[in-house]
Amino acid sequence: MDLIDPFGRTIRDLRISITDRCNFRCTYCMPEEGMKWLTRPEVLTYEEIERVTSVFVNRFGVRSVRLTGGEPTVRAHLPVLVEKLARIGLDDFSITTNGSTFKSVASDLFAAGLQRANISLDTLKRDRFEQMTRRDDLDNVLAGIDAAISAGFSPVKVNAVIQRGVNDDEIVDLATFGRERGVEMRFIEFMPLDAEGNWDSSQVLSQDEIVSAIQKVYPLEQMPARGAAPADRWRYLDGGGVVGVIPTVTKPFCGDCDRVRLTADGQFRTCLFATEEFDLMSMLRNDATDDQIADAIIAAVATKWAGHRIGQVNFIRPKRTMSQIGG
Repeated sequence: MDLIDPFGRTIRDLRISITDRCNFRCTYCMPEEGMKWLTRPEVLTYEEIERVTSVFVNRFGVRSVRLTGGEPTVRAHLPVLVEKLARIGLDDFSITTNGSTFKSVASDLFAAGLQRANISLDTLKRDRFEQMTRRDDLDNVLAGIDAAISAGFSPVKVNAVIQRGVNDDEIVDLATFGRERGVEMRFIEFMPLDAEGNWDSSQVLSQDEIVSAIQKVYPLEQMPARGAAPADRWRYLDGGGVVGVIPTVTKPFCGDCDRVRLTADGQFRTCLFATEEFDLMSMLRNDATDDQIADAIIAAVATKWAGHRIGQVNFIRPKRTMSQIGG
């Protein structure tokens, strides 16, 4: 049966955070110090993740799964989980990673059944990279992107969160990087999920501004409507590939959203910005049947919002940061 929310949207995409831990401390995501990590018993096991995923796939026809974190590659024996999930039968199986250790695991993950990789890269400047991530790891991320390409991941997408006055002067440089590397560069509007709670709409560089900056150097043609995909996409008129923008703040795609999320501690969320969570871990650890888990998922999806309300007076920030929810 299809899993349909109150607004007629069919759920097709499951994002699974497998850890809240990260080896970076990106300023728009985490504080520099003081994060309280989940303990091992508080995190879903690979077998528990496999079971929940099988319910989504076999009961509700979900065929798209993305592994997130924190940083998913810091979780030990990740290829084991990838192989378990790949056996369930997925049409689209991907990962979002900061890329810093991807060089060492890319081949094993691809061999285990992972298909696509999204790698974060917010700047090409070493000093700025260290300021934004609080780590001197630019070379490793660039090597991770190259390793993803070499391993056979397709497509490889590179994500950059753009903040006004921070890295907005690098939009064209990052677009050029994508063209030269043969990867799809995707620019993301700055969202209110920073740990310090300092987000302000004045820091958001809009999709229109991002596209305009690229257009001045590389003529673009917009591609067909994105549907449920989060990114609007443009092709370079000279054949230099494709570039995307995820306009979560200025042009939200909530009306076509087909995504739900599972946090590392087994909480089910119907929206990145949801203020309510549904405890699947307790069900998994208290002998709930697959039917009971499926019923809980159906009940939760019945509460899915029409949209996140960013920029409206009734918007409420989630209590968790991006690293705790799952990117």
